[in-house]
Amino acid sequence: MTAGVSGFVLFAAGGVGGLASFTGLPLLLVMFAAMYFLLIAPNQKKQKNWQTQLSAIKPGDKVTTNGGMRGTVLSVKDDALIVRMAPDNLKFEIVRSAIAAVTTEEDVARS
Repeated sequence: MTAGVSGFVLFAAGGVGGLASFTGLPLLLVMFAAMYFLLIAPNQKKQKNWQTQLSAIKPGDKVTTNGGMRGTVLSVKDDALIVRMAPDNLKFEIVRSAIAAVTTEEDVARS
């Protein structure tokens, strides 16, 4: 019974010769490269753009939070923003990582 199992293992591994086990390696490398260029690289670029947007926030910019609240930035602290929400002029302190989108005064002037 042990000889049958070891024979099956050799057959499943590509036989006794070691060359058969490397035939799937190029396909595996191509699949990994495709996954990198289709999924990982665009996400890294998007993350980098988002980080530069967050670091460039200044008073007067209009922001939208991940929760859907929109407001105008009044002041900027290290890791938080003071945002005024219309129509009641409520002021909230919001963490930078909660910002989903930024609309600067230049963006408003262009449109």
